[in-house]
Amino acid sequence: MAIHTPLLDTVDMPEQLRQLSRKQLPQLASELREFLVESVSQTGGHLSSNLGVVELTIALHYVFNTPEDRLVWDVGHQTYPHKILTGRRSDMASLRKAGGIAGFPRRHESEYDTFGVGHSSTSISAALGMAIAAQQQGLDRRAVAIIGDGAMTAGMAFEALNNAGAMDANLLVILNDNDMSISPNVGALQNYLAKLLSSRLYTSVRKSGEKVLGVMPPVLEFAKRAEEHMKGMMTPSTLFEEFGFNYIGPIDGHDLDTLIATLNNIKQLKGPQFLHIVTQKGHGYAPAESDPGKFHGVGKFNPDDGCAIPNNGKKTYTQVFGDWLVDMAATDNRLIGITPAMCDGSGLNSFAEIYPERFYDVGIAEQHALTFAAGLACEGLKPVVAIYSTFLQRAYDQLIHDIALQNLPVVFAIDRAGLVGADGPTHAGSFDLSYLRCIPNMIVMAPSDENECRQMLTTAYQFNGPSAVRYPRGGGPGTEIKQDLTSITIGKGEIRRQGKKIAILAFGSMLTPSLAAAEELDATVANMRFVKPLDVDLVIQLANSHDLIVTVEENAVMGGAGAAVIEALQAMRKNNNVLCLGLPDTFIEHGIHETMLAECGLDAKGIKAAIEKQLT
Repeated sequence: MAIHTPLLDTVDMPEQLRQLSRKQLPQLASELREFLVESVSQTGGHLSSNLGVVELTIALHYVFNTPEDRLVWDVGHQTYPHKILTGRRSDMASLRKAGGIAGFPRRHESEYDTFGVGHSSTSISAALGMAIAAQQQGLDRRAVAIIGDGAMTAGMAFEALNNAGAMDANLLVILNDNDMSISPNVGALQNYLAKLLSSRLYTSVRKSGEKVLGVMPPVLEFAKRAEEHMKGMMTPSTLFEEFGFNYIGPIDGHDLDTLIATLNNIKQLKGPQFLHIVTQKGHGYAPAESDPGKFHGVGKFNPDDGCAIPNNGKKTYTQVFGDWLVDMAATDNRLIGITPAMCDGSGLNSFAEIYPERFYDVGIAEQHALTFAAGLACEGLKPVVAIYSTFLQRAYDQLIHDIALQNLPVVFAIDRAGLVGADGPTHAGSFDLSYLRCIPNMIVMAPSDENECRQMLTTAYQFNGPSAVRYPRGGGPGTEIKQDLTSITIGKGEIRRQGKKIAILAFGSMLTPSLAAAEELDATVANMRFVKPLDVDLVIQLANSHDLIVTVEENAVMGGAGAAVIEALQAMRKNNNVLCLGLPDTFIEHGIHETMLAECGLDAKGIKAAIEKQLT
């Protein structure tokens, strides 16, 4: 009996994919989907979004001459099928591990990864740049932006659409509509219309008609209106055609025949084209289909039933925030919870269920989230913005101009501060202490444990101005959490260990390794708590009684908390020996969080070694 060789085993690169017949592609899609589930179950990562683009990925590499034709994926966490079909199938076991492939497109990883995408809504801008570059260089090359998984909600996408529609570049934008209510009307009629509207026949008839009717302007205008009326009745084209695109769709994004036929037709067209496809997150894997949010980002799980493999069960900082938010909301009906598309990741699920009328998920629109919060604060409400450190960077102008400048009481619960392990440099919160502490009116806090995080959130909420509490991914040292809503004194740190000669000023998550290092060095350790306002009195007290001042933070050294300490010492004309420890001036690749900290010298061993070196 002949042994059947899986098709996927014969396809390592797009060239091999293009050798397959159209009839073989559904089998390839099935095998690719099965491989995805098995692979991600072992490594963790993003699953639902990748299951939803299996057919689209196959169709794109089948029709277009990649990598010469440029594919720009957006959001980047839907590129696992793309990686598998572009020579990295054997590397999927190393996904998001140290030294392995990234969970997002990386230019240095493969020539098929044309643009690095970790944040969202950048694809149309980047692909437009590539299309214009091809035009400038006289190259017959296509640029394709694949935007989906909510990325179309960001203003940047519409800024790019507005600009692209005014240019005569060969740009194709594909909207992967998997959770937006743009159009539910997908079926045989819509697929037929998509093929028709993208065909050469339709295009040539329209152009010929314009030439013929051009001598009779009133008739031409009537014909155009009639055409738009018919298209408007059958497709949701108006918005995108107003931007200057030729709209095609919506079509079934899991129908390979329709996808390939439509893409082949579009490939022959010139100018900006917009293809609208409808897909299902988690498609083909029942647990992910029934709960795509749960399987958006997963740890290791059993592929047979989708059940997660248990972790240590320790409460995370995200959960601490979520519990605090519910408790505080019960005491103050002015509290409003806001998140830019990260309800689950930021810990707002319980709040959203208990207080749905006070919960707002604004989509992937960080700039809007902050100015929306500012408007609420102007009217006496108390907005709490739950946001990842890396995503807050996208709304820096709104933070300064709309909130801090007007001194509005908006609380920022900043999750994923510091290194984030497997998600890597695109998601690392390496810079927030630096970019927050330079803003007037801001209060910036960094908790050293879970209970202190809860206290700081209360402190921030009670403060009549902009405030931020930044905390890392995962859990803390396991400190018991008191369920009251007590606050702490603003701008005051505390001595946690009394020693001699060496004073370690620890900020946030670095208190635990600093205490461990201090035991071997007999050093004093201060839990600084506040980056702004800095406890200058405590800094001066320690400077007067110790030979060496050491600052430790899980943030970039440049411009961070250590820089604030040096500034304070200089202002008081103190000339202490100061050592600043933190993240180096480089982007740190993905890996295991603890290992990454050790490599940066921010574990107990590394802190001790750096201090001993400074003293020699």
